Amino acid sequence: MLSKSASSHPKSEFSKTRSVEPMGLDRNTSLSALLVLLSCFCLKFGSAGSATDTITAAKFITDPETVISNGGDFKLGFFSPANSTDRYVGIWYAQISVPTVIWVANRNMPLKNSSGILTISEDGNLVVLDGQKKVLWSSSLTNSVVNLSAQLLDSGNLILQGNTTGTMIWESFQHPSDSFLEKMKISTDVRTGKKVQLTSWKSPSDPSIGNFSAGIDVRNLPEFFVWNDGSPYWRSGPWNSRVFIGVQKMKTVYLDGFSLVDDKEGTFYFTFSYLNESFRKDFVLNAQGNLQEKYSDNGEDWEVVWSTLETECDVYGRCGAFGSCNSKNSPICSCLRGFEPKNAEEWNRGNWTSGCVRRTPLQCERMNIGSERGKKEGFLKLTMMKVPDLEDWSSDFEEKCGTQCLENCSCIAYAYDSGIGCMTWTGSLIDVQKFYTGGADLYVRLAYSELDKMDNVKVIGTVTVIIGVMNNHRSNIHWHLHLLTLLILSSPLSTKYRREDKHGENVNQVLLQELPLFSLQELASATNNFHVSNKLGQGGFGPVYRGKLSDGEEIAVKRLSRASGQGQEEFMNEVVVISKLQHRNLVRLLGCCVEGEEKMLVYEYMPNKSLDAFLFDSVKSKLLDWRRRFIIIEGIGRGLLYLHRDSRLRIIHRDLKASNILLDEELNPKISDFGMARIFGSNEDQANTKRVVGTYGYMSPEYAMGGRFSEKSDVFSFGVLLLEIVSGRRNTSFYDDEQAMSLLGFAWKMWNAENIVALIDPVIREPCFEMEVLRCIHVGLLCVQDFAKDRPTISVVISMLKSETIDLPLPKQPAFIERQIAPRADSLNNVPVTMVQGR
Repeated sequence: MLSKSASSHPKSEFSKTRSVEPMGLDRNTSLSALLVLLSCFCLKFGSAGSATDTITAAKFITDPETVISNGGDFKLGFFSPANSTDRYVGIWYAQISVPTVIWVANRNMPLKNSSGILTISEDGNLVVLDGQKKVLWSSSLTNSVVNLSAQLLDSGNLILQGNTTGTMIWESFQHPSDSFLEKMKISTDVRTGKKVQLTSWKSPSDPSIGNFSAGIDVRNLPEFFVWNDGSPYWRSGPWNSRVFIGVQKMKTVYLDGFSLVDDKEGTFYFTFSYLNESFRKDFVLNAQGNLQEKYSDNGEDWEVVWSTLETECDVYGRCGAFGSCNSKNSPICSCLRGFEPKNAEEWNRGNWTSGCVRRTPLQCERMNIGSERGKKEGFLKLTMMKVPDLEDWSSDFEEKCGTQCLENCSCIAYAYDSGIGCMTWTGSLIDVQKFYTGGADLYVRLAYSELDKMDNVKVIGTVTVIIGVMNNHRSNIHWHLHLLTLLILSSPLSTKYRREDKHGENVNQVLLQELPLFSLQELASATNNFHVSNKLGQGGFGPVYRGKLSDGEEIAVKRLSRASGQGQEEFMNEVVVISKLQHRNLVRLLGCCVEGEEKMLVYEYMPNKSLDAFLFDSVKSKLLDWRRRFIIIEGIGRGLLYLHRDSRLRIIHRDLKASNILLDEELNPKISDFGMARIFGSNEDQANTKRVVGTYGYMSPEYAMGGRFSEKSDVFSFGVLLLEIVSGRRNTSFYDDEQAMSLLGFAWKMWNAENIVALIDPVIREPCFEMEVLRCIHVGLLCVQDFAKDRPTISVVISMLKSETIDLPLPKQPAFIERQIAPRADSLNNVPVTMVQGR
């Protein structure tokens, strides 16, 4: 839509949020004058017939005319920033109470009056002209093309295209200013060096290119950087296929997700999309170099929800080489253990840029098991860290990471992330920061003499590892560790795992993990003496309590009940299994406590509890729209794939169900409760047991009836879970109706009746997602087929879910639709089974 003011154009106001008044009306304009103006507007444009979002050579705009996108989301026209009379051509939000400029054309060549024109020149370029027809800005196309038009899209993208072919030959999204919008691609071409990146304004009054820029760096792994005159100012840490691991809290509540894509032709690009269309969201690189995430709800003013520079520690290299920054400490900078300030005088004055140096040089002796332990170098383990600026990486598994670093005299630190692999460093460790959520475990190499000064040292194979920086009040750490060791070695699991380890590996390396030990006093203090108000729930193992450690970290404490039917074996099973597992979709074990008769496991706290609390609640289920549910399905699948294929230990979970899927604050899923999990050897496909454990409704028929379990048993449980997520109903919820059918039986009945849509939860029943939902039901039915050989592996399941091009086979009849397993008299449906004798 074109709009024009009949009056001359005085200075427009432009606030700190870069609001615009493109019409140029004086704030003191009388109501009568405004009515006259509006009537002129109606007379002049009311008969035009239709609105337009397009500019051509014949239909250009002059100051203060505007163009509006077809859906009315964005405007293109002339504006002046706050405290400035200069005029610029820009794009801004049209439906937000404080419109905000997201793109500027003539940033470095402002108009000095209101004589500007935006048009298409004879050579096919989009240009900004002044009153003397001088070109102040151009799209700078080199190949002359005729018969072009410029169109403003509802995405905020201004495109230049051929009128006859419709081919786009230029777009503003490829030449951004300071704003990063949905569907925009921030990119780097490693072949040509071409980058699409943000550039800050010089000030809120001056949109010319400022000192700061932001974009993708792919020297090693892709990272997002903010640069100050070309020097690093902030970095995100490497991308692990889902998040940047150097960002404590990537906000995804209102987003469908962030994506970093390698197009396999040399270009990497980063983009995002909305989860909730009622929100407007973008990222703005301000004049101070702070990249801020903002959102506006239903046209209201902008709110900042995240910034790159939330604390002083977020500035790149704040504490120099081998320094670590902790925003909760005073001073914020300290040298890593084993290091000291390079310039003590500067350091004491609060100037930390010179960093730290090693107190004791490394000898880098090649160690083997028979050598004296007292001469070994080893690693200091730092938990939940922003890892240093990356130097090198490989796709090696976690168990090789430390060994290879130890054997390489140049390697001074390593870290592992399941989505990245093994990260190693040989030079200075720059930009290290302590996190309180997220991050990774960082292992820093130290000389033996430094290790000898520390109490919390443990030897695992050929690698000496510091358990972690313990709190002072854990003075009885040696006793705890000794007790845990005795408990492990006396456990029947120790013998069992040695017998089942077909690789011939030393299982004690698995059993004696670098697992922090908590004291009973510490956990009692964290949970207010296990007060009932802190109780999160009750399982077969015992109660689970919410707690907060002295450093502010929130935890969940699982306390073994003396009256529990599960006991020492389940406790040790969970210690052995989960302490070795690291994946974004598995709950993280922080440590354990073994003191007297007390046995407790300490986990990361999951604020949204379990999936069943949302999925089967009539109110909370509405928070799980289809996109969020699909993210949960994918996350569970990825976690299961890690257990079955990608972790060092091949794990069969055996109790996968909705109540064992925990949700973090952003509703991302994490598989929990490994007390019933089973470790498989490399050449084991299935196993038999007389002790059937699990939960009715999720157990596969071959396991429930015959005690045989395999990866396909977990796939069956995943299929039940998938159908529950799609339908919003428990598998057991059908027992009182539908002729005593299970969810599987009802799904099969609807499949055969070609009415599978009836299974879909009304909360997610939207036409635009129907095909995707139906595909998930199809995959779910393939997972719950009666015979294990007919079920796909979890890797195939994930491929089926993510690819619309894979033709799915027809499912065969599911298990348990004609026969039911009768639970024991003292058991209820959906309650764990502690022991059932298999045939």
